[in-house]
Amino acid sequence: MAKAQTAQKTTRVYFTDADGQDTGLALPNLVDHQNKSFQWLIDEGLGELLAEISPVDDYTGTKLSLVFKEYHFEEPKLSEAEAKENNVSYEAPLKATVELTNKVTGEVKEQEIYLGDYPWMTNRGTFVINGAERVVVSQLIRSAGVFYTGELHGTRSLYSAKVIPGRGAWLEFETAANGALYVKIDRKRKIPVTTLLRALGMTEAQMRDAFRGVDHAKDGHLDATLDKDPSKGHAEALIEVYRRLRPGDLATVDNARSLLENMFYNFKRFDFSRVGRYKLNKRLNLDVPNTVENRVMRLEDLVAIIAELIRMNVTQEPGDDIDSLSNRRIKMVGELVQRQFRIGLLRMVRNTQDRMSMSEIETVQPGQLINARPVVAAVREFFASSQLSQFMDQINPLSELAHKRRLSSMGPGGLSRERAGFEVRDAHATHYGRICAVETPEGANVGLVLNLANFARVNDYGFIETPYRKVVKGKVTDEVVYLDAADEEHAVIAGAGVPTDKTGKFVEERVSARAGLKSATVDRGDVTHVDAAQNQIIGTSAGLIPFIEKNYVYRALMGSNQQRQAVPLIQPESPIVG
Repeated sequence: MAKAQTAQKTTRVYFTDADGQDTGLALPNLVDHQNKSFQWLIDEGLGELLAEISPVDDYTGTKLSLVFKEYHFEEPKLSEAEAKENNVSYEAPLKATVELTNKVTGEVKEQEIYLGDYPWMTNRGTFVINGAERVVVSQLIRSAGVFYTGELHGTRSLYSAKVIPGRGAWLEFETAANGALYVKIDRKRKIPVTTLLRALGMTEAQMRDAFRGVDHAKDGHLDATLDKDPSKGHAEALIEVYRRLRPGDLATVDNARSLLENMFYNFKRFDFSRVGRYKLNKRLNLDVPNTVENRVMRLEDLVAIIAELIRMNVTQEPGDDIDSLSNRRIKMVGELVQRQFRIGLLRMVRNTQDRMSMSEIETVQPGQLINARPVVAAVREFFASSQLSQFMDQINPLSELAHKRRLSSMGPGGLSRERAGFEVRDAHATHYGRICAVETPEGANVGLVLNLANFARVNDYGFIETPYRKVVKGKVTDEVVYLDAADEEHAVIAGAGVPTDKTGKFVEERVSARAGLKSATVDRGDVTHVDAAQNQIIGTSAGLIPFIEKNYVYRALMGSNQQRQAVPLIQPESPIVG
């Protein structure tokens, strides 16, 4: 039954029983994720970096120490319109309070210093760089954490695990045909995992105790690994690990201990990241607080990773799906710019330490030690030349909106067109309600450049969530919950068009639904959620095509892309259907 609603002069017609008006779920602010991400950078992201580099000590560590305290951005000097007119960037000045301590005399000097001008986001989610409006495209990348995959060898699968931190050395575990477990640290030569555990201080008795719950078999994985282990004690294991990581260097126990401590326990060298710690806790059922102190590699984490690898080799259950959106996350503008700030700040720290060693410690002021030019240069370089910083598509209002909601799998740390295979480009069950099922470019970038779906939102960890209505005892409630792909695997979700009576109860005893991401017909009492809206599977461009479900999907894809090339109207008019 069609329902009409007047919008200015045009009468809009709705042909659905569950349109945005009926469900009570209004379309969200479609560029909110860009604004929120930049606001996070201003409020928290920059503070994290300044805390990370503080204190800056001189090379001897005995003369001067410099600490960054509060920081704030002042109002931009020019308006957006003035920046465009004069072909300059729309920027805001950054000021920070710095405290310099003279370690010899104990004297403390505090000063507010200017740290340069940085591009400032407009309220439309864009940046003005050298007079041109630019958009930072969000990047869809593999999440930090631990991932297990199985490969068939004869009749059994042999499992491997990959530990991907936010920053630092990757660890790759693998199972040999005889059951022995090996690890590669930072893509160097492999070593038995027991050698690494011994080097980190575990004894054979402690290892047997730690893996007793999962390694039941006589001559199991631990025994097979110990047989291949060339070391018999802590010192031997340290030397063995050092030889594999630094072949050709003089291997001493002290050198090896220092190398391992720096590689895994030093936060400046190794950081799981907030997301990595969250994923590690979730995958291995750990209860470790997600704080900066716990974001380094702990011995307990290593034991849990190896125990899970042994368990999977024993149970032979399916490995993790690396193409699922539970294992891929979005890096938005705040995180991308934060990365550039980190690069610039580390250069600035080195310059500051050089100046400390050449300054008179009695008379030097904090402002004389700090030169923010490397930071400004690093951030400007990103906006001017990064693959993810693009001239805004300004053909019509739709092309502008679609550009801000675009996701790219390419860019720094991402995929390249040449290397990306079919699986990573293909549609996935977890894309439902999160990534538009229709819109993607034709040609080399197919499946690598995507768009967010209408109601999708990005959570604090960068995972995409989509809304569903809760179902209680076969009755659809008005409570809307947002689920990410990992949560959805345990839910039974019916479509928005499933017939219900006036009270919201399902009419039919058996209901078509998605159970654990697979299509199924289930009892109505088993349904936990229903789709929040009929159009949540598609994005903004595809949502403007009337009766899109009646179209051949390839024509819908071309229509979505071609709408963004349409000449805009001088007097915009609301469509009749859409």
